[in-house]
Amino acid sequence: MHDSMDDIAKQAHQGSVAAIIQILNQQLAYARVRTRAVFADGVLHLLCEAPVVEPLERSVLVKKIQQILEDIAPRTIRRVNINSRIVQEQQLLWLEEISRNPDHLLWSQDIVLSKPNLLQQGLKALRTPKAEPRKKTQLPKVSSRKPKENHRFRRSLVGGISVSLFLLLAGWLVYDRLIPTLNASTTPKEPTPPPQPASTSATATPSDPFAEAVRLAIQADAAGTTANTAAQWLDIAAAWEKASTLMSTVKPDHPRYQIAQDRVILYRQNSQLAQQQAKQRQSE
Repeated sequence: MHDSMDDIAKQAHQGSVAAIIQILNQQLAYARVRTRAVFADGVLHLLCEAPVVEPLERSVLVKKIQQILEDIAPRTIRRVNINSRIVQEQQLLWLEEISRNPDHLLWSQDIVLSKPNLLQQGLKALRTPKAEPRKKTQLPKVSSRKPKENHRFRRSLVGGISVSLFLLLAGWLVYDRLIPTLNASTTPKEPTPPPQPASTSATATPSDPFAEAVRLAIQADAAGTTANTAAQWLDIAAAWEKASTLMSTVKPDHPRYQIAQDRVILYRQNSQLAQQQAKQRQSE
């Protein structure tokens, strides 16, 4: 368990949004505050939700989140946009929603994380457990032999290796010549398929997987507002998973490549939420 927490802390320090969310949710669980996060355009966008207003008090929550993030010290994150609202279970594309309707938020605040000084970095390195050095494997000591015995031993060893190599080579030659002959004699030849017309082409991947993934995400989000049965929620989960897979195929030279990498994680999380909704419907 301790090793698992160390791995999550290391991933969060490297800038993993999923690991940062897990640490925030663990440390804010006492106040029943749940967080979501998306890293876009160099800013970590956070959404803090709770069933009631009291744990979302602005001055206390902002100070606590800034303390947690500066303790994590994510390497690629300096600017953070914190948003707060009463929990809403069905809105999965929350960043787009709060961008369109900021009036639905209780408050929003931007902060800048301070870089840890050299002393803090040294203390953090000391607290990080180091891997134990591997023990050197001691080779068994070879008992001393008389010259004649050593000579016989080397001759027998070389002879055994030579025989083994000869048998391996012979077996390979038999396999290389015999197996293709048997396959040729027993496998019927398949007729050559007729040439395809020039106008017919194989189904290709979308020219812009980012746009296709966004289209699927919008459809899945809309379907989530009316889904009632377990089957409907499973279809929604599959749509989110497909959108996540498409986002993972966006190439590095795409202008929205960085956003696509963040949405791979976000869409996968939405797929997991939809699967949880399906399980709840099955148990009702």
